Amino acid sequence: MTENQIVAKGKEVIGIETEAVGQLANQIGIEFAKAVNLIFESKGRLILTGLGKSGLVARKIVATMNSTGTAAIYLHPTDALHGDLGMVRKGDVVIFLSKSGNTDELMELVLLFKRLKVSVIGMLGNMKSKIVRKCDIVLNVTVKEEACPHDLAPTASTTAALVMGDALAIALLEKRGFTAEDFAMLHPAGSLGKRLSLKISEIMFTGEDIPLVNEDSSLKDTIYEITSKRLGTTCVVNKKGVLVGIITDGDLRRLLEKTLDIKDLVAKDLMTPGPKTIEPGFLASFALQQMENFNITTLIVADKKKKPVGIVHLHDLVKLGLQQR
Repeated sequence: MTENQIVAKGKEVIGIETEAVGQLANQIGIEFAKAVNLIFESKGRLILTGLGKSGLVARKIVATMNSTGTAAIYLHPTDALHGDLGMVRKGDVVIFLSKSGNTDELMELVLLFKRLKVSVIGMLGNMKSKIVRKCDIVLNVTVKEEACPHDLAPTASTTAALVMGDALAIALLEKRGFTAEDFAMLHPAGSLGKRLSLKISEIMFTGEDIPLVNEDSSLKDTIYEITSKRLGTTCVVNKKGVLVGIITDGDLRRLLEKTLDIKDLVAKDLMTPGPKTIEPGFLASFALQQMENFNITTLIVADKKKKPVGIVHLHDLVKLGLQQR
């Protein structure tokens, strides 16, 4: 094959699978709604099973269900017939994935599920198969053709089944009212969980670590506070402890560029009044967003009385992986 032929074949495969996915919209009807309601109202777990490539797709759907609030497990059909059927309980819901719908193991298994009084949903690529008649609900994932030129390797059919699984998961997510906060609870590790759950109060510098000077503090004391706290800035407060300004090491450099007559200066003479602040209950990812929007490297955390209770630095938020990717 020439390079142009290879590119053309890639586009052809994508086109076939795109058409297969597009056709699914015409194949979704009242049975889809029944499947969503059956899973939602079930007091048990959702079990997915399938052989070969269908089994791999089932495992991915299980992962998606679990991460979006629907408890699910994968059951290998062969293992089920050799003891693992014991994990299934009355009240569970089973989804069978199969292109042909005529697999012997699945046929034997569906009869066993019926004895256990388990509801069965078939996600099938052959609406004339034997297993169709044994299912309580059937989701049609038939495709016109596989991308494989020999119509043998499951390609478009597995893509269609995967997309149908996603459709079920997201419909269930919305029916449950599953929120971003719920999602974060199931994804506590990594940047995703941190962006959705980590609060400013959990990572800010507090107490003696907050760089803080009074508005009447000398320039010498101000420089010492900025240097010793190693954040490149200091909060400036009045006699009541209320935040009135901020001074950065950049402010000091700009001051020295203008004049060397600094011995009588105090903090309020060079501070920037009305600095940006955030309350401790906000997400750390929101703090990062604010810092990027205003092009600042530190953000003061203040309470409702505008008294500093903490401070966060851009570098610390970036190290936590809070930036959007």
